[in-house]
Amino acid sequence: MMARLRIKSATMRDTLSVGETATRVFTVPPTKTVPALYPEAEDFAAMPAVFATGFMVGLLEWTCLDVLKPHLDEGEGSLGIHVDVSHAAATVPGQQVKVEATCTVIQGRRITFEVMAHDGVDVISKGTHQRMVVPWSSFVTRVNAKAARVGAAAIAMPGTSGKDEP
Repeated sequence: MMARLRIKSATMRDTLSVGETATRVFTVPPTKTVPALYPEAEDFAAMPAVFATGFMVGLLEWTCLDVLKPHLDEGEGSLGIHVDVSHAAATVPGQQVKVEATCTVIQGRRITFEVMAHDGVDVISKGTHQRMVVPWSSFVTRVNAKAARVGAAAIAMPGTSGKDEP
C-alpha cells in the first residue's frame, strides 16, 4: 500500500480526507467484453468475449468518482489524468466485479487513489489512478478553443444538453 499524504490547497474544498473509500459492485454484461470495445476493429472482434481492459479501467474510474462526488462544489468535476493498473485475470459476462477505491494522496486538485478489483475468484486488477478536480467552465472553454483551432465541434458543458452552450 502506498504512503498516504495530504497537501492542502485553496483550489479545492477541504472536505475530502486521505483514507476515504468507495466500493462498487458491477455485473459484467456482454456489452463490456473485448469484442464490444471497438466493434469496428476486426482484431478485437476476433478476441474472446471477456471483460475488456478498457471497460475495466472505466469501472475503476467510476469507483474513484464515487469517493470524490460528495466533496465537489457545483460546477466542479474531475478528469482521469493517470492510470497505472494491472489486468491480471479474465472475467466472463455474468460475473460480478467488486471494486474498492481508497484516496491515498491529496495534492492540491490532484487526487491519487489505490484501486483493486476482484471478480469473486481472482484479483483482476490493482494499482493507482489519479484524477484532477477542475471547474467545468474552465475546462470546456479550453477544450472548445482547441476544437475551434482544428475545426471540430464544440463540446457542451457537463450536465447540459448543449443547445444553449457555446
